[in-house]
Amino acid sequence: MESGLGLERAHMGIFTELGVLYARYRYEKLMEHIKLFSTRLNIPKLIRACDEQQHWKELTYLYIQYDEFDNAATTVMNHSPEAWDHMQFKDIVVKVANVELYYKAVHFYLQEHPELINDVLNVLALRVDHTRVVDIMRKAGHLRLVKPYMVAVQSNNVSAVNEALNEIYVEEEDYDRLRESIDFHDNFDQIGLAQKIEKHELLEMRRVAAYIYKKAGRWKQSIALSKKDNLYKDAMETASQSGDRELAEELLVYFIDQGKKECFASCLFVCYDLIRADVALELAWMNNMIDFAFPYLLQFIREYTGKVDELIKDKIESLNVEKAKENEEKDIIKQQNMYAQLLPLALPAPPMPGMGSAGMGGGFNAPPPPMGGMGMPPMPPFGMPPMGSY
Repeated sequence: MESGLGLERAHMGIFTELGVLYARYRYEKLMEHIKLFSTRLNIPKLIRACDEQQHWKELTYLYIQYDEFDNAATTVMNHSPEAWDHMQFKDIVVKVANVELYYKAVHFYLQEHPELINDVLNVLALRVDHTRVVDIMRKAGHLRLVKPYMVAVQSNNVSAVNEALNEIYVEEEDYDRLRESIDFHDNFDQIGLAQKIEKHELLEMRRVAAYIYKKAGRWKQSIALSKKDNLYKDAMETASQSGDRELAEELLVYFIDQGKKECFASCLFVCYDLIRADVALELAWMNNMIDFAFPYLLQFIREYTGKVDELIKDKIESLNVEKAKENEEKDIIKQQNMYAQLLPLALPAPPMPGMGSAGMGGGFNAPPPPMGGMGMPPMPPFGMPPMGSY
C-alpha cells in the first residue's frame, strides 16, 4: 500500500486504509502521513481509527482539518498530556461554536497552565462575559492572577472588573492606580469602596476615600475626612466645588477655631465666589485677623469697583446711542420740512364746461340752445345720453 501512494490515480481508500494501519501498527508514521495527505483522506474514518487507538494528538489534528473545532478543543482539554499545544489551542478556541467551551478553557488553564491564562483570556476577550470570568477567578481565589487581563478589558467599564481591580489596588496599596481607575471607570460601588478605605492605615488611601466622597457629591463627609487628616487644601477645594456657601463659611469658622490663620486666608481665596464679604470681614474683625483678611478685601473691592466702572460705561454708551438716535430723528424731520418749502404752489383746477362766467369767473360761453321744431332732446356735454330716472 505504501508503494501505491505514488500512483498518479491512486484511490482515496489507499491513503485512508494506510492511515488506519499506521494508527494500529506504526504509530510513529501516522502524523507525517496525515499531514502529507490530509486532502486525500477519508477523515471521518481515520478519526474513528485514531479515537479507538487513543492517538489524541493526531485526532486533534484531524478534527482541525475537518473543521470540527469544538471536538478538537474538547479532545485537547480531556487529553492534555498528549494533545495540548498552547499556540494550537489558541487557534482552536477562538473558532469553537459552543460558548461554554470558553469558560471550560478558563478552568482548564487555571488548573494546568496558570502562567498562560492571561494569554488565552486576551485571545477570548471579545467573546467571553467578563463578569463571569471574574466570578470564576474570584471563587477560585486567584483573582490577582488575571490582573493583566482585567487591566486590558477595563475600558469596557464593566462593574465586576472595576471592583475587582480596585480591590487589588487596595490590597497592594497602589493608591495612584486606584485614583486613576476611579477617575476613568466609574461603574462600581463608589460609596462602598470609600467606606472600606476611609479608615485605612495609609494616609493616601484615606485621601482617596475623601476624593470618592467628593465625586459622589457627599461634600460634608469628604470635608470631614480631609479635616480629620489635616488635609486642609483638599477640604478647601471640596468646599469650593460644592457651591455651598454655608459649607465654605463653616470651614472658615473651623480654621479660626483651630487657630489656622494662614488657612483662613487661603480659604478666602479658594472659596472666593462663595464667601460673603461682610461675613469674612466680621469674622476677621472679631478674631483679630484683619491682616489675614485684608488681601481678600482688596481683591473684593477691586472686583466690585471694576463691575461698577463697567456698569457706568455701559450706561454712558446706552445714553449716547439714545441721544444719537434722537438727533438723527430731528435731522430727518428738518429735511422733510425743507423739502416741503421748496415745492411750487398748487395751480387752480380748470372750470367744468357748461358753467357760465358767473359761476367760474368768465372765460367759457354757454352751449347754444337746442334746435326748435325737431323734437330732439338736448344733448348733454360731450355727447353722453342723459341717465333715465328710476
